[in-house]
Amino acid sequence: MPAVGSGVRRLIRSSGWRRAFATAKPSTIFSPLDTFSARHIGPDAHEATSMLATLGFDSMDKFIGEAVPPKIRVSTAAVDSIPALSESELHARAKELAAQNKAFKSYIGMGYHCAVVPPVILRNVMENPEWYTPYTPYQPEIAQGRLESLVNYQTMVTSLTSMDIANASLLDEATAAAEGMVMAFVSAAQKKKTFLVDLGVLPQTLAVLRTRAKGFGINIVVREAMPALSDPSIQSDICGVLIQYPDVDGRIKDFSALAQSVHSLGGLVVCATDLLALTTLKPPGEWGADIVLGNSARFGVPAGYGGPHGAFFAVTDKLKRKMPGRLIGRSRDATGKPAYRLALQTREQHIRREKATSNICTSQALLANMAAMYAVYHGPTGLKQIADKVHAFTQVFLNSVEAFGYKATNESFFDTVTLDVTHAAGTADAVHAASTAAGINLRRVDEKSVGVTLDESVTPTDLVALINVFASAASKTPVSLSALSAPETPAIPSALQRTSEYLPHPVFNKHHSETEMLRYIHHLASKDIGLVHSMIPLGSCTMKLNSTSSMIPLTWPEFSAVHPFVPYDQVKGYRAVIQELEADLCKITGFHAASLQPNSGAAGEYAGLCVIRAYHASRGEGQRDICLIPLSAHGTNPASAVMAGLKVVSVKVHADGNLDLVDLKTKAEQHKDKLAAFMITYPSTFGVFEHGVQDACKIIHENGGQVYLDGANLNAQIGLTNPATCGGDVCHMNLHKTFAIPHGGGGPGVGPICTAEHLSPFLPSHPFMHDVGDKAMNAVSAAPFGSASILLISWAYIKMLGGEGLTNSSKLALLNANYMASRLSGRYTLRYKNENGKVAHELLIDLAEFEKSGLKVTDFAKRLQDYGFHPPTCSWPISTCMLIEPTESETLEEIDRFCEAMIQIRKEAEDIITGKQPKDNNLLKNAPHPPSVIALSEEEWNRPYSRQTAAYPLPWLQEKKFWPSVSRIDDAYGDLNLICDCPSVEELASA
Repeated sequence: MPAVGSGVRRLIRSSGWRRAFATAKPSTIFSPLDTFSARHIGPDAHEATSMLATLGFDSMDKFIGEAVPPKIRVSTAAVDSIPALSESELHARAKELAAQNKAFKSYIGMGYHCAVVPPVILRNVMENPEWYTPYTPYQPEIAQGRLESLVNYQTMVTSLTSMDIANASLLDEATAAAEGMVMAFVSAAQKKKTFLVDLGVLPQTLAVLRTRAKGFGINIVVREAMPALSDPSIQSDICGVLIQYPDVDGRIKDFSALAQSVHSLGGLVVCATDLLALTTLKPPGEWGADIVLGNSARFGVPAGYGGPHGAFFAVTDKLKRKMPGRLIGRSRDATGKPAYRLALQTREQHIRREKATSNICTSQALLANMAAMYAVYHGPTGLKQIADKVHAFTQVFLNSVEAFGYKATNESFFDTVTLDVTHAAGTADAVHAASTAAGINLRRVDEKSVGVTLDESVTPTDLVALINVFASAASKTPVSLSALSAPETPAIPSALQRTSEYLPHPVFNKHHSETEMLRYIHHLASKDIGLVHSMIPLGSCTMKLNSTSSMIPLTWPEFSAVHPFVPYDQVKGYRAVIQELEADLCKITGFHAASLQPNSGAAGEYAGLCVIRAYHASRGEGQRDICLIPLSAHGTNPASAVMAGLKVVSVKVHADGNLDLVDLKTKAEQHKDKLAAFMITYPSTFGVFEHGVQDACKIIHENGGQVYLDGANLNAQIGLTNPATCGGDVCHMNLHKTFAIPHGGGGPGVGPICTAEHLSPFLPSHPFMHDVGDKAMNAVSAAPFGSASILLISWAYIKMLGGEGLTNSSKLALLNANYMASRLSGRYTLRYKNENGKVAHELLIDLAEFEKSGLKVTDFAKRLQDYGFHPPTCSWPISTCMLIEPTESETLEEIDRFCEAMIQIRKEAEDIITGKQPKDNNLLKNAPHPPSVIALSEEEWNRPYSRQTAAYPLPWLQEKKFWPSVSRIDDAYGDLNLICDCPSVEELASA
């Protein structure tokens, strides 16, 4: 049956057929009309019937029967037990839970602040789908806006820290510190294993360091850093030291002598710091730090019960090629025009596999962009004013409470003081009781001390209320605002006060009115393709609808303004969301327990493998350290295994893409005494459900190992099968894929894990979890529940779809992919399919046949940009292939539009094959064609095709056209001339 024409589809919708055939239609007049399934799932029932007919089926069940192996099918009872809420019902439920979170004012600090998000950034970046729906900028020609903003972020970091180069953000401060520790370890000339952690380091950072150190065999020593360096055992084995500047108690120490000592011993100095404090403090790059990191959330990103928050990470020039994460650099396009791109892309960890020292393959791009915009909006003068006010308020607070008899344990400070309360209030409990009565949270240090951290959100009224908490605890007369006076000198040692300039670049000095800021934000957004423009058919990335209804609660202050270390009785609403999400994820996966702490998919892989290692150790089998990984697995799998202290053994894959069970059995038996785990992606990375998955898992279990199932492709499973039925013991899920958290231009993400019952005692814990009990600390992120605030999005997504909607989403994802495979069949080579000729939720097309005509995957990808589409996943998992995933959110009209573009490009390629177009000057090789190229004069236009063909190859582009902002970018030039900051005044003048 031919594809349904666009005119018919418009008629269907305009005549009201869509509601009649919607997935979840009202059954009575009392049923809600705003059901979510009909909004989320792209094809209506009529379109689904048409696609099924094209594939030769008269029912969805018959189609699913040929796509998903019957022996792994499950009853939908567990998933169906999740009821569906309408959009308005979800909104009411979210409001109900938000009201259960107590609105206490937080002065806890410890790396988390009540940031003030400028409304122009809140509305136009955080809440704007033009910013939160794009993908990672692997296709730089259609991502110049985000790339420019991320370069602003890198420049902001290097300028404030006085370091040579910074990356485009990491996951959070604690995991960034762990990356710094590993860098120090692998950089050590003589395999030194001692990493010294100063007593002033944040406790959550130390917890993550301890977990990460196990896999690398690093010996962590926690002592006051400078005296510890005189210990001969440390001197002989030190690879690095981590210090906090200012430290957890607020002290500001001069670490220049420590840096000299560590360098003389061959180690690296890793410094965790605060960007706002660095507007007033001598930056670490000026006193000898090698790696500087911290949390950029203070620059306009809400606390969100712990995240997501972008960590910054900067290094000296000699370490730049060892730095983890993404790096944005300046390059040029084919016409010589300046352009941005991901630099040193071979550092991506999926390429290095088991040779990687980090599994970082993502970032916190959306949060980094918010922080960068905050710096652009305020500029150096505005940032200094904010810092000065915070510092002055802290001085006023300390002067006031010292008059009541309290004593500061730190003489120097920026925004944090730690108070000995014994002379004024007797015990810390008395102060905490007074603060609780006043609706204020303070840091619990010990029975004699409390900590207080101020930030830019503190108003004069807040300051008076805070001071009077201490007055009440000491039975002193309350003060009034009129009684307070401004300090005359800063409480920062003169030798550590900043004298160097920062952020002199034009971009940080001209967008300070809201009008100019709004225009700048919109200007950058206009250069980026996102889901607001068209389908993003990236295989393995699942770029589906990020619904407005699921995003709305995210920015409510009841959720966004919550500190992660508050008592549980203040976050009953948050806890309900977390518990409901954990329960629903267990129903979906078939597992017993869940942890939401991992804040990326790769972090989930790592956490799951750490759980497996802890389980083996508990049984006296700590020697089990072999991890079998098929060649078809996700590229971060080997890197995660190495991080967890496992040795990777590769397993063969057949020519048809299926796992080689004979090779698996041979290697499992060969390593049975040391076999720890087997990592498998299901459906496979090649886009097929393998029949032998249960047999593979049985082989592993018979030889003493555990099965880790990578959940990157879970969108094909929900309600049809699950990881537990397939034979897994633990899996991670990408909430930013299957469960609709936006990709944000390259992050945030969440990668929670679910486990079988026997593994649940070993799930990640945290020093600030209130229900840890006797569990050993094995934190994998800075906050107890990772990127907690965006869990709301997945919670809402599941609640609104309900069990039936979740299952239907998977069915339509499979149908859309198979329909697309059918339409492209005969034009392109479909690399893998099952014995019934079906793919899963994605398809792999092989472009190897075009290489003899000089065409590569990149050429097809760049030409797709001219059609207004983001290209599919390119050159992965096979270098000559495109991995295409339409998801369930895309309508038949959009799927057909993409297919028509691919078919037209195939015709253009045929002209090159037959010689109608030259091999080195054609539509594909010259793509993309930005406006600047189309506007070339007649004398400059030397191409054997018309401008019309270049810009408008299909009729619908006349009405709806997204223009790339630059021509094809020169990757080699960018790496040979590595420049990773914004243009300076001088550079702009010379340009």
